[in-house]
Amino acid sequence: MEQIHLFTKKLKPTHISHTLSVPTHVLEAFQIPEGTHMMKFEAIDATDNVWRFCLSTRLTGVYPKPVLLRSSWLRFVKQKGLVPNDRVVFFMERDEANEMIRSYKVRAQRKVMHLMGQDIWVDIEDLPLYGL
Repeated sequence: MEQIHLFTKKLKPTHISHTLSVPTHVLEAFQIPEGTHMMKFEAIDATDNVWRFCLSTRLTGVYPKPVLLRSSWLRFVKQKGLVPNDRVVFFMERDEANEMIRSYKVRAQRKVMHLMGQDIWVDIEDLPLYGL
């Protein structure tokens, strides 16, 4: 299996309270059915929990402007205790032999320090007091 980074997004207050905007180039990794503007997909987190997200594009306008819909996204935000300046990272795993997408992965991370000019990010689940 080949793991491919799709995108990393540092969260702003609107991402915490509404929807998560997704970079347009990421649409290549999803197969939205012809004639529709949304698709549901599952992503596995660091603790092997499965999250169901709904990716949607707008119906009008020049650019598709993809987002993860509030109904699916906010459950993830609340469960992980995400706050502004945390980040999420999405990956996909692809079978190298036939290039079929096998699964999507999602990580919720928090910056814990800045060391030697680099930000150090840790999965939320690995932080002390996670879930309290």
